[in-house]
Amino acid sequence: MAREDYALERVPAGARYGWTTVAIQRFGLLSALSQFLLGATLGMGMTFWQAVLAVTLGAVILEIVAIAIGIAGMREGLSTTVLARWSGFGRHGSGLVGIVIAVCLLGWFGVQSAVLGQGMASLLGGPAWVWAIVGGLAITAIVVPGFLGMAWTAWITVPAFLALAGWAVVVELGKQPLGELIASAPPGPALSLAQGATLVAGGFIVGAVISPDMCRFNKSAADVVKQTIIGITLGEYVLALVGVLLAHALRTGDVVAIVTTTSGVVGTIVLVAATTKTNDWNLYAASLGVTSALHTAFAIKARRAVVTIVLGVVGTALAALGIADHLVDFLILLGVMIPPIAGIMVAEYYVVRTWRPVLDESRESGALPASAPGWVPAALVIWLVAAAVGHYVTVGIPALNALLAAFILYAIAGRLGLTGSTQRSLLADRD
Repeated sequence: MAREDYALERVPAGARYGWTTVAIQRFGLLSALSQFLLGATLGMGMTFWQAVLAVTLGAVILEIVAIAIGIAGMREGLSTTVLARWSGFGRHGSGLVGIVIAVCLLGWFGVQSAVLGQGMASLLGGPAWVWAIVGGLAITAIVVPGFLGMAWTAWITVPAFLALAGWAVVVELGKQPLGELIASAPPGPALSLAQGATLVAGGFIVGAVISPDMCRFNKSAADVVKQTIIGITLGEYVLALVGVLLAHALRTGDVVAIVTTTSGVVGTIVLVAATTKTNDWNLYAASLGVTSALHTAFAIKARRAVVTIVLGVVGTALAALGIADHLVDFLILLGVMIPPIAGIMVAEYYVVRTWRPVLDESRESGALPASAPGWVPAALVIWLVAAAVGHYVTVGIPALNALLAAFILYAIAGRLGLTGSTQRSLLADRD
């Protein structure tokens, strides 16, 4: 069960971890190139205090979403896609959820593996595609053992990344008075508060939605709250705001230039390690999604470790062949499908509660409910409508618009008695 990581069942109490072990992984998701890039982007278009407001608004949104859906995952001990069976989508709909999440995260795994390869090639020489293969397969090897292997990686790479941030602050920001940097005007075109908050919230909304994949290993709701607030606060405030100050100091939004200018070879190596920590969760969550989708669509209990290896090879090939770079626009478009997932799941689990009783009844025994809803047509329609809201409504924060639309529409549908399923699907051992 260590390698399968309870992909299709509840995580028992004896297999859970202290909150710091989970918190280091939550922070690991944010300790990456993307956070410096986010901060630099904000710094190019906003003053320091404007960036603080944008980060605050975006971080609060992320923390609310991650805590709400994370507590549900902790309480039930279930991954996002398995929990979705009884949290709005039904057994078959949860398979679609798993596919969307897996395709999106596997695509980003390929993109970040390519970035990893380019960074290693610039540091040590050689073809970038070779380093992409080495990096992708190394990350796959980390993910195969599951949560425990990833936790060890986090304990090594996250402190190293914090050292990089400290180095950047001491070396580069020490060259100019901090007061002048905080008061300086942004060097690039202005960004509005809504645009800045959208960058912050949109940049990590997928990580918030897949919180159950991580929080199912927590022991209590308090642990979920602590690890989420600390992890997201450190990631957004410390790393992103350092990126803002560095952009003001160097007058550029080129994050690679920022890192290599401030800390040279050591910084590049540590940055590669931090990228590895983020990418392992891309692959891990994708493997859980595919494992669940195979179970719901074909009644196949595939081994999560085997699924991880297959997906890791595919994602690595995308990176090595250069295909991943051409998928970015598609992945961004697909990303609008993910916030509504959280909106529907939170609305069903906490407000509508159509299927909550069967979860409550089975929780004490540590087993899954004997049956699950089949298709829930209302949820699928709401999912598409909310995704369209996120894509086409330009006022406000798109990710938040999609999430709130899904939450409100599903709550209304529940009030009208429209959240029932077309059938019930028995979950026999032979599945």
